[in-house]
Amino acid sequence: MKKVLILMIKLYQKLPLHSHTACRFQPTCSNYAIEALETHGFFKGSWLAGKRIVRCRPFGKMGYDPVPKRSRK
Repeated sequence: MKKVLILMIKLYQKLPLHSHTACRFQPTCSNYAIEALETHGFFKGSWLAGKRIVRCRPFGKMGYDPVPKRSRK
């Protein structure tokens, strides 16, 4: 499931009709989502990506926002 979602994100990144001109964050939201999925798996990675997308809004914060490191339990 994780690989399918990553493939869908990569296809989205290749579309020429992006509605945005610049991303507020570094890494971009789609790259953040891929890294979150690869680091944390499908469920937590999807949750982190969703939270990031919600934070991406006009007049919101901007700048460097890395994927949190995987905690060791």
